[in-house]
This record gives sequence, structure tokens and C-alpha cells, in this order.
Amino acid sequence: MPTLSLNVPNFGTLLAADRFGHLLDICSAADDAGVDRLLMTDHVVMGPDTDAYTWGPFPTDPDAAWLEPMTVLAMVAGRTRRIRLGTGIVIAALRGGATLAKTAATLDLLSNGRLDLGVGTGWQAKEYEAVGLDFTRRGPLLDDTLAVCRALWDGAPAAVDRPGITFDDVYCSPRPAPDRRIPIWVSGTLSRPVVRRLVTWGDGWIPIMGATNDDLAAGIDQLHKAFAEAGRDPAELQTRGRLSVARTAGGDVDLDETVANAVAQTELGVTDVVVALQALDPDPDVAAAILPELVRTFRAAFA
Repeated sequence: MPTLSLNVPNFGTLLAADRFGHLLDICSAADDAGVDRLLMTDHVVMGPDTDAYTWGPFPTDPDAAWLEPMTVLAMVAGRTRRIRLGTGIVIAALRGGATLAKTAATLDLLSNGRLDLGVGTGWQAKEYEAVGLDFTRRGPLLDDTLAVCRALWDGAPAAVDRPGITFDDVYCSPRPAPDRRIPIWVSGTLSRPVVRRLVTWGDGWIPIMGATNDDLAAGIDQLHKAFAEAGRDPAELQTRGRLSVARTAGGDVDLDETVANAVAQTELGVTDVVVALQALDPDPDVAAAILPELVRTFRAAFA
């Protein structure tokens, strides 16, 4: 059965500006409702050029509150019982591999193995400038970060030997248990570097926003072949789709039609579908009240 994820805004004025307790209450309600995964998104700093955002109007102005996602998820871990905790995405290279490995492993331990680490390169040069990194090298920088994370998680002492970073005889604890692998979800259009990144270090694919069902089908087929060629089981690939919210003539959420769209995507090989809290209703409390019935309808469709 596919999983259902909820993107909760850790930015802007809805919940992030001065209503942190309310944000945690919404996350707790999603846990109680049976949602499978919570997702938080990332920007470390912002430049003024938010109009350069490719995928439509940017949701905030440059100086709006944007809560650090791993910190928020640590708080959420203490308020929830079973729901998985994901980043969708974190701009991994901005933190550096060792720091990210430590932070992620700590969060995974504190949440009893509930972390899903979604990563990407981001789209804004100012974020790289602010931490002294070259935006034009964002792909190799992400590769170095993921290589370091996997090395530090997999055992000790750890060593990495790459053009961008080299070290040996390094210890980093806590680490995931030997039978526990922190899933890494890699975002992006399936260019050759993204495919290589996903096959080498990843477990799931986050398609670029606006991907059509045809894009999903072609991408899943491409990744299945790449996994097989690398000696990995294609059945292990996870892929994220998007739940398009349908509405009745009266403006209410049409749950059956909404879930029908998810069924169509899972038939293509999608294993997880995500819906934004605001897409259900602009009022977060109204949106949260819809979640139990959405989950029931979703489960019934795949029973």
C-alpha cells in the first residue's frame, strides 16, 4: 500500500511566524489521523530574487520566518508516536556532510527510526554565497555531502576519498543500528548526475514540481533500469507523487476524486503521495479536521 504524506508549512505567516505551538498541534493531529509522514521544507537564508523561483509564485517574501526543518522535526518527534518525519527537501550541502550526518542520526535515534532525509541542491545562489560555497558546484557538493553521510553512518572508523573531500580514521556517533538505513530521498529532474546520485546513495526519488503522470512513468522506468544495472533491487525504489485536491461544486474537498488521482499515480509505480496542508484548506484547523476522513478514504482505495 502506498504511503500518504502531509507537507506542513514551516514558513510564512500561517504557522511559522509566531504560532509554534499551533504548528506542533497540527503535526500531532496528523499523527492521530493516521497520516504516514510529515514533510518540512528548507531555506537557510534568502536573497531578494524570489521572482526567480521557477515553479510559480514564491510563498513568502525574503524576510519571512522560515523555521529550520530538522529542528522543527526534533520537536515534532517529541509530540508524536508513529508518523514518519521527512524533509522535502533539505539543502544538504549547506550544512556539510559531517554536520548533517550527526544531526540526521541524532534525530533518527530520538524519533526511534522515523526519519526520511529528502535532499536537493536548492535553486538560489545567495544561500551558497552565505556559507562560502560555489553555487555552480552545487551538484558535486551534494555528492560529497551524501558520500560523507553514508560513510559516517555505515561504520567506524570512516573514510572518504573524493576529489572534493578526503579524510580517514574518523568516528561519528550515534550511528543507525546495523539493520537500520536512514532513507535518502533525492529530488530533481532525472539528469545523469541525479540518477547516479540516487542509485549510489539514495532510496527514493522526489520528482520536480509539475511532473506529469507521463513524467513519473518514464522516470520510474528509467530508475528501475538504473537500479538493476547497479545491482540494486528495483523494487526497493520509492517514488513520491502529488495528491491533487479535487473539489465539489460547493467547494468542499471531494475525497473520492482526490484519492482517485493517487490511485492513478500508484499504478505507475508511485509509492508515496504528498498533499500540502494549505491545499486542503487555508485554515490549518479546518485542514486538520479533514485528515481523518482523507486517510480513511485513502486506505479504502487500496484495501
